[in-house]
Amino acid sequence: MSSSPSFTIGVEEEYLIVDAATGQLRPRAPAVLPAAMDALGDQVQPELSLAQVEVETVVCTSLDEVRSELGRLRAEVITAAEQAGTQVLAAGTHPFADWREQAITPKARYLELEETFRMLAWELLICGCHVHVGIDEPEDAIAVMDRCRPWLPTLLALSANSPFWQGVDSRYCSYRTQIFDRLPVTGAPPVLGSRSAYDALVEDLVTTGSMSDATKLYWDVRPSARFPTVEFRICDVAPTIDEAVMAAGLTRSLVRTCHAHAVAGEPVPPVRPEVVRAARWRASRDGLDGELVDLAGGRTRPAVEVVESLLSFLRPDLEDAGEWNEVSGIVAETLHRGNGARRQREVFERTGSFVEVVNWLAGQTRPSAPSSPQAQAPDASHSGSRN
Repeated sequence: MSSSPSFTIGVEEEYLIVDAATGQLRPRAPAVLPAAMDALGDQVQPELSLAQVEVETVVCTSLDEVRSELGRLRAEVITAAEQAGTQVLAAGTHPFADWREQAITPKARYLELEETFRMLAWELLICGCHVHVGIDEPEDAIAVMDRCRPWLPTLLALSANSPFWQGVDSRYCSYRTQIFDRLPVTGAPPVLGSRSAYDALVEDLVTTGSMSDATKLYWDVRPSARFPTVEFRICDVAPTIDEAVMAAGLTRSLVRTCHAHAVAGEPVPPVRPEVVRAARWRASRDGLDGELVDLAGGRTRPAVEVVESLLSFLRPDLEDAGEWNEVSGIVAETLHRGNGARRQREVFERTGSFVEVVNWLAGQTRPSAPSSPQAQAPDASHSGSRN
């Protein structure tokens, strides 16, 4: 084990492109990307659908850098979209789009995915947030992955931002997760124990034709195939920059904490993969609005209590890094006002219009977005502070 990984941080966000007047999802990436790429270079890219674009930050060392980068990236993509008569949404799903009206991006990688997954690829109109944390040693990456599994469902519950699908309330908070889980090799990874075990599993999956290469391993957390990082893919894309910073801060702290436990020789938590899978499903369904599975305690508890357990687990690291006030403050605000899914539902309940939900999401995506539909103050009782 390396005693001092870099723990740098990078964030990738996927956005949907919609008509500025109607809110309809539109395959307008070819019209948006040229101006966006003039401003951002290869920090903005096409995605699987022609109605999507993806951005990625530079390598950052602080949450302040992450916040600044995401503000710059979102602002430039929004400007490029407006020039094309469109808007961009940071939402896990579009509230009412029909996948049959969309098209796959004609790029070799995406055409391969279409050939492999067929109708499932056509339906993948979903957007996530991927957080990369710098881990230089391959063995360290596996040790972190093995130890972070019990907390992945909590990250999903906080980030859930996809309640609607094709004009229907799915009654899930992250329906994106349910769409994505239909692909092979998704979900939480198994406990691996070593890099050689990971490499052997990848080889078996490639040899059996289950995937073409390691980039098609769509686990919630995986060693990046492109960078010396651990890549977390569990979260829906965040409606606001604050929530994206929260996801980045919690994720990096989880990596640092799990790495420290591995260095200290602490054992991997003995959580059965079937229970982790069930906990992910529960988090996808209920988000913060019910109970979550406490994988450490082996029982269900109110979501707020499970989130507070995550904060307690990470607090020593966040305080050492000087990030406790910022991260715990955004978590408290999210617990009070609700995640993106709850707030989308509030807009629909108030207006009865999916177009208004789209308009609200477009406003939230802007760097200057208000914190909530009615801009409420956070509840001090959910501050995550110690008694």
